[in-house]
Amino acid sequence: TDGSCANESTITRTWTLTDECGNTTELIQTISVIDTTAPTFTVPADITIECAEDINDVSLTGDVTDEADNCDTNLEATFTDTVTDGSCASESTITRTWTLSDACGNTTELTQTISLVDNTAPTFDQDMPADIAVECDNVPTVQNITATDACGTATVTFEEETTPGSCPEDAIITRTWTAIDECGNETTHTQIITVQDTTAPTIVDDFDSEITVTCGDIPEIPNLTFEDSCSSDITVEFDQVSNDDGSDNDYEIIREWTVTDSCDNVAVFTQTIFVEVESNVTGGSTDLCIGEDFDFDLFDLLSGDYATGGTWEITSGNALLNGSIFNPYELELGTYTFTYIDDVNTCPSETEVTITLNDDCVVLPCGAEDVEISKAVTANGDQWNEYFTVTGIEDCGFTVEVQIFNRWGAMIYESKNYKNDWNGFAHKSSVGGSDKVPTGTYYYIVKLNNSGLKPFSGPIYVGTK
Repeated sequence: TDGSCANESTITRTWTLTDECGNTTELIQTISVIDTTAPTFTVPADITIECAEDINDVSLTGDVTDEADNCDTNLEATFTDTVTDGSCASESTITRTWTLSDACGNTTELTQTISLVDNTAPTFDQDMPADIAVECDNVPTVQNITATDACGTATVTFEEETTPGSCPEDAIITRTWTAIDECGNETTHTQIITVQDTTAPTIVDDFDSEITVTCGDIPEIPNLTFEDSCSSDITVEFDQVSNDDGSDNDYEIIREWTVTDSCDNVAVFTQTIFVEVESNVTGGSTDLCIGEDFDFDLFDLLSGDYATGGTWEITSGNALLNGSIFNPYELELGTYTFTYIDDVNTCPSETEVTITLNDDCVVLPCGAEDVEISKAVTANGDQWNEYFTVTGIEDCGFTVEVQIFNRWGAMIYESKNYKNDWNGFAHKSSVGGSDKVPTGTYYYIVKLNNSGLKPFSGPIYVGTK
């Protein structure tokens, strides 16, 4: 008969003994089949693995072996896990209890300890910056770096330390990124940035390295502005040399600015000025009379850019000078030549002027009462009043200057040395028949130069028909 479990039963064994006459004796044997023996098996040894591993992967944690039972076959052990927190968030201890039971409830329990540890540092998510050397104005910005941890989260911290270099703009920048997980495992990356200033200052202003000018147009020394990519501490040294020998030869002026920054980077800016010595000073001439006792300043005959600190010299003529002052009184008639040597001005020059002495101012005694001026001109060919005349002064040595105007005030005729030869012919602003001015009333102004007399003026009738 069946027992209380699959492996148990009761066997009633009846023995029967019979003789030849059929006499029978029966005896009963009871065999009780029981199962009180628990199965046997072997569990994996205790193991320590990284927290990122799969604890249910038997290739990592191990499986039971040698499962056996005296009565059952094909037994399979099962397990339950009890988890105990470790010393940090990613670590724990798993107590794995394996249970193997046979059909009659005989059970064997064995325990395996699985220790999950976090000994793996986090990894950075980006390519980390390499060591570099840069100019002081090109230091890279700090990268935003993140990190990943196999078991939990990771925090990235950043530190930067600057060590001064050999000059104010040089430095060593040490940048350190540290990724730390929840169990204190850390990964560190350090970048060394060598900051250097090897660039010399530059010029801000427009700058011509070569200029060609005349000696009178030499520009002033410009107030240049310089800048440096890193330093505001800039020193500027200026020097100027010239090979001007004081003559009228062309020469050069060399201007040089030496600019140095705080790291001793030097830039030299040179400007060469080619100076052409072309004097714009010109000399004139004039006529003076030996009867005039006055001081004439020779500078009145110069024009252009000249300095008054030079020297006047007598080139020709027997004359006397008091600096630039010349007096014509009672000198000999003729032409006198003087040279002005300007060795003071930026443009040295030698300029010649001439004075012609005459005796035009020495005249015979003549008065206004001696002057006779035409009242009318009738240029009709009858030989009467054919020309406008100024007479009565023929022996006085005067120079006659004549101007004739029409009724609108326009000058129609002019002569600086009139010879009594105007007969109404058209000149300037009036046109009549046969190149004659129209018949009408005109006005004259007569000047007797060197006479000391006031100018004469009045109307004149001109008839051209």
